[in-house]
Amino acid sequence: MFKWTAIIIGALAVIYYGLAWFIVPGALERPTNRVLEHAPYQVSDTAMKLHERLTIADLHSDTLLWSRDVLDRADRGHVDVPRLVEGNVALQVFSVVTKVPDGQNYEENSADSDQITLAAMAQAWPVSTWGSLLERALYQADKLATAAERKPDALKLIRTRADLDALLAARAGNPGLVGGLLATEGSHPLEGNIANVEVLYEAGYRMFGLHHFFDNDLGGSLHGLTGEGLNAYGREVVKAAEARKIIIDVAHSSPNAVADVLDMATRPVVVSHTGVRGACDSVRNLSDELMQRIASQGGLIGIGYWEGAVCDISPAGIARSIVYAVNLVGEDHVALGSDYDGATQVAFDTSELAVLTDELLKAGLPEETIAKVMGGNLIRFLRANLPAD
Repeated sequence: MFKWTAIIIGALAVIYYGLAWFIVPGALERPTNRVLEHAPYQVSDTAMKLHERLTIADLHSDTLLWSRDVLDRADRGHVDVPRLVEGNVALQVFSVVTKVPDGQNYEENSADSDQITLAAMAQAWPVSTWGSLLERALYQADKLATAAERKPDALKLIRTRADLDALLAARAGNPGLVGGLLATEGSHPLEGNIANVEVLYEAGYRMFGLHHFFDNDLGGSLHGLTGEGLNAYGREVVKAAEARKIIIDVAHSSPNAVADVLDMATRPVVVSHTGVRGACDSVRNLSDELMQRIASQGGLIGIGYWEGAVCDISPAGIARSIVYAVNLVGEDHVALGSDYDGATQVAFDTSELAVLTDELLKAGLPEETIAKVMGGNLIRFLRANLPAD
């Protein structure tokens, strides 16, 4: 009896992991991270030549949430290393999702439910990740680090200013090399323990989003129930992160929490993936006044490519939001923040990014400004705010 029980359990395990590795991931992601069907974009020769000269960087992608190898070109989603190379992207910030509430929306969410537990099980993540947000963050960080170790000529993990400089120097001879920097989508993976700031730092995280779609133990989310600001623990996290030269991201924080961060911050902050309220009157976007305050303190605003951020997701629509942001906060404070692979529907994936350069030219932005927005500002920001070595 024991022998047959073991055989049956083994067979069920094989079926489970087969489904988890080969069938379930595609079924989960395909309807979630979509690219609208479109004819090939026509990009002018002038725009293509400019695009090829740019150093391009993107502040936000959730690619590590999904069960695919970032080194391989996928037939789903928006980002992987081959498509980053095709789009001439030098640096991608990979944000890590560890908890998402049921019925996720922009207006009001409770923290009482979580979709990522089922996603972790369905995608055959290690059992340790099924009940621990910290373990989920460490697992996804390890996925990126392992990929960089397997193919160091294709992917370089960026932890320091020295790493960034080495990446840019190496790309002169190897334009197929892409840098990856780790960020958290909310600071709930700390699990309420300030000591875990160091754990995540050692795992390679250099940017902390404070909140995601629900209020957490740091304070209020833009999409939570309370709208409150930072509490005492949240302030402690900001101080500990700044001491470690971890960049603070307020993309999903409540306006009160953003104001509290700005009141106490000793370093510039980012809004990694967003739109600007004056260009797209969406509850997902912070007010123009808060955006101006972020910029006045040296911060950076990453403009996204999905409807909740820019209202019109066409390349021309995204360009309009970028132009509005440049006029609002200045050309030194605007960047790309795609939110690729973040359960978003977009008009182009990262391999087609030259179409955005084309639309920015059509919108009348000077080439020097386009170079800043497409990556120059983020590279400069990271040089100023990453640990030296």
